[in-house]
Amino acid sequence: MYAITIREPGGPDVLEWTEVPDPSPGPGEVLLDVAASAVNRADLLQRQGNYPPPPGSSEIIGLECSGTIAELGEGVEGWQVGDEVCALLAGGGYAQRVVVPAGQLLPVPAEVETLAAAGLPEVACTVWANVVMHAGLSEGELLLVHGGAGGIGTHAIQVGKALGATVAVTAGSPERLERCRQLGADLAINYKEQDFVEVLRAEGLGADVILDNMGAKYLDRNVQALAADGRLVIIGMQGGIKGELNIGTLLGKRASVFAAGLRFRPLEQKAAIVSSVREGLWPLVEDGSVKPIIGQVVPMAEAAEAHRMLDAGEVFGKVLLAARS
Repeated sequence: MYAITIREPGGPDVLEWTEVPDPSPGPGEVLLDVAASAVNRADLLQRQGNYPPPPGSSEIIGLECSGTIAELGEGVEGWQVGDEVCALLAGGGYAQRVVVPAGQLLPVPAEVETLAAAGLPEVACTVWANVVMHAGLSEGELLLVHGGAGGIGTHAIQVGKALGATVAVTAGSPERLERCRQLGADLAINYKEQDFVEVLRAEGLGADVILDNMGAKYLDRNVQALAADGRLVIIGMQGGIKGELNIGTLLGKRASVFAAGLRFRPLEQKAAIVSSVREGLWPLVEDGSVKPIIGQVVPMAEAAEAHRMLDAGEVFGKVLLAARS
């Protein structure tokens, strides 16, 4: 089969479409013929040598995919060869074939094309695990989403609205903010021109849940923006890894700060998240309340160009890599 490999750590040009050995499923695993994968920020970090995969996982980039089950490993039940699925991966998605633990498979939702489904598993599991399973977002609460125009952000807006929350977002241009409004955002904040803390205060609002991809840069202001009993969930470090935390403010608000990745969780935790996503979120996808937001589709062999697009902030939603011509 062919896959994208990394010649050496570096820029997009180090990605190469080369022939590699076919994987084979072990016990509890399935082999997929990949229809498409999707590009995530973590992929850019791995390409640069800053985010190695978990021990024992594929060295090939790619945290999600869609495709068709080609082979079942020993002991796999509930799936059949030929099923159209999408999958959460620890790696290996930028390839024509990939092996997946059966607990990380999801059926392609009704009314969603198999290609587009490649853009769902990573954002769905990240948002659902953090915003719903951990932070417990409920109807009537305010959800603040940083990076509202990205893959995580566009998904979180829809999930928040589907659950009956008020949704505020930050993004970097009037055009991107308007598209966030079209997805359901109630309050759109231009982070290049406005301070989100001041905007929320002017509206008399505090955030019950904040989904943050920035980390250190936003830590203090995020705590300021929280409502009483608010929950700050940090899922990224685009703004650095070390920040100052005002414990007094946190105590006064009875607030909490939680940080969690998805890729390095144990298999049983990932399977539990995927199961909850299938039970709670998939019906919202199938009735059209939550849709995959696809900004660009490029051939998998041109993954370097897809990385440039994401790095430049040129795409609204997800960038997909099509493995099938």
